[in-house]
Amino acid sequence: MAINIVPVSTRKQLKQFIRFNYELYKGNPYSVPDLYEDMLNTLDGKRNPAFEFCEAEYFLAMRNGEIVGRVAAIINRRANEKWGVKAVRFGWIDFIDDIEVSKALLESVEKWGRQRGMTEVQGPLGFTDLDPEGMLIEGFDRLSTMATIYNYPYYPEHLEKLGYAKETDWIELLIKVPEKTPEKIERIANMVAKRFELKTMQFKSNRELERRYGKEIFDLINRSYAPLYGFSELSNKQIEQYIKMYLPLVDRRMITLIANKEEKLIGVGITITSLSEALQKAKGKLFPFGWFHILKALFIKRPTRLDFLIVAISPEYQGKGVNAIIINNILPNYVKMGFKDVETNPELESNNKVQAQWELFEKEQHKRRRAYKKSIAQ
Repeated sequence: MAINIVPVSTRKQLKQFIRFNYELYKGNPYSVPDLYEDMLNTLDGKRNPAFEFCEAEYFLAMRNGEIVGRVAAIINRRANEKWGVKAVRFGWIDFIDDIEVSKALLESVEKWGRQRGMTEVQGPLGFTDLDPEGMLIEGFDRLSTMATIYNYPYYPEHLEKLGYAKETDWIELLIKVPEKTPEKIERIANMVAKRFELKTMQFKSNRELERRYGKEIFDLINRSYAPLYGFSELSNKQIEQYIKMYLPLVDRRMITLIANKEEKLIGVGITITSLSEALQKAKGKLFPFGWFHILKALFIKRPTRLDFLIVAISPEYQGKGVNAIIINNILPNYVKMGFKDVETNPELESNNKVQAQWELFEKEQHKRRRAYKKSIAQ
């Protein structure tokens, strides 16, 4: 049967776009579903402040009246200007194992981008660097995380057949939590703190964290992540949204804030209890009972795994050992709380500074994901 590509133009179709992923991965033991409400907030142009500098179109692939694929086409004008490219991004791509479906979806993105003057396609990428990015190419038999994309092994096979080539890779590590902080980490942490007059900042509640440090944390992320692939600076409205999304979930024992003698933040490490299994049990829904599984994982019966969500060091302090202060401060809490291992989440394979912080730990590189690129210049 012929493939029919339908642009998403109604609320009903947007809901179908979101739910297709749930149906395609129903029963898969490794996929972690996004929360439905989070997806609505991200994809709805009226809710997501990224639309201040992005435009997007969503497409459904239909065959015989049934949805067999989906994809988002995105132009991030701020990123294009920063990196000097004319790129359309594809994101939130899912499809059955049929090359005609994946071809029709990606050709729709290419055509949409070409009509707007774009000369290349990149992806999978979202609106910003804090959206899930990169197609899984290794680690299909490992549990995914709340911050990453899971996809079947046939996805990258389709991309390569359709003329897409590697642009960059991210790797993911599984770090074993040691029973005691390595002596070298303690020594470096104390030495760096003394040399640069740095200190860890304290806060008594999540409300205080939001009020005193919320915006400063994301301003630091803007400075720290600026050189990384595809990054575009977060706007004030985006920062407000991310503060509301992430900081209420943070356990104060699992975050470290480092400041200089003027008490300006120069480093931050944010980790969170793994919510992968809780989100699987919730099946992407907070209601009627999904909230219980998430709250249970956060506050009642924690898993033994945690996720490293964010590590950000101000550029002038990068490579000077500030990471050791973060690890030295937070690691004893992991031991007390019973955590056994840490998911790093994606790190650019070229980001040697970040990967160097794990050199003293027992670790396994267990996943790899890829951003693809294709020229569509006429």
